[in-house]
Amino acid sequence: MTDFINPNEDTRIAHGSKVALHFSVSLENGIEIDNTRVRAEPVSLVIGDGNLLPGFENSLIGLRAGDRRTVHLQPEDAFGPWNPENVQKFDTVKFAERPEIDQMIEFEDKAKTTLAGVVKSVSDDVVEIDFNHPLAGRNVVFEVEIMRVTPAGSVGFKIM
Repeated sequence: MTDFINPNEDTRIAHGSKVALHFSVSLENGIEIDNTRVRAEPVSLVIGDGNLLPGFENSLIGLRAGDRRTVHLQPEDAFGPWNPENVQKFDTVKFAERPEIDQMIEFEDKAKTTLAGVVKSVSDDVVEIDFNHPLAGRNVVFEVEIMRVTPAGSVGFKIM
């Protein structure tokens, strides 16, 4: 695999750019959810490929190598609003073992897609499972540092 080392640091991120970056995501109260700086290498992705949430991606457009940005995102631009319809109730007898509150359980839908849910309550008759993303309804802080930008359609090469 080769990376494009761009001698022109003015190349700005646009749709289709390959970007190497470090980022962190935290709640507004400072609790860190994820941080790529613990890895030796930055994360690489193509803008528009669906690997980042649109709100995160949109905040990168126009940045260039060396830029840093802190963005405060509302739920609608991050992991979405919390949806009460994503909380489902199941008969307790459908579980092989009695679930515990805050336990994450994987379910399989009719299309054989795996979906994770978190146990919110357990009674003798009913288990309530929340299928919302754990950060749904939460404001988040996205901090990013751009390491490299390869323009869309460029052929990569490595300078030694």
